[in-house]
Amino acid sequence: MTATDHATELISVAAQAAADKLAHDIIAYDVSDVLAITDAFLLASAPNDRQVKSIVDGIEEQLQTQLGIKPVRREGEREGRWVLLDYSDIVVHVQHSEERVFYALERLWKDCPELPLPPEALATRGRGAEAADAAGASADDEGRPGGELN
Repeated sequence: MTATDHATELISVAAQAAADKLAHDIIAYDVSDVLAITDAFLLASAPNDRQVKSIVDGIEEQLQTQLGIKPVRREGEREGRWVLLDYSDIVVHVQHSEERVFYALERLWKDCPELPLPPEALATRGRGAEAADAAGASADDEGRPGGELN
């Protein structure tokens, strides 16, 4: 079994909305063969809690505006580190970059086929790694920003 056309459409709209809000490393998996509860997962990340929330709001707004649907369930918004939006046919995970690295959901779903994404969403690949590298390069040996001694 493969993801339905409806699930693929939801993924495309959600991925574009995430890209519009500058999400990093957007990727979608067809999990319909291994999970009975949903057809697809969309993963996206952001470098801070505020941007995670902004991405989530953007995805919700676009799916409501363009397709007239709301999530069945929304979890993790209070902390803003990992927000899950359950649309039944798809599940969207928007994670803080640190959670994305720690939980490494890609490793769990790497055997599932990737779903096509809009070009803007594909362009976000590696953006999170570049930001992490830049942040690491601007810290001194004791983790202080800018490498300055206080």
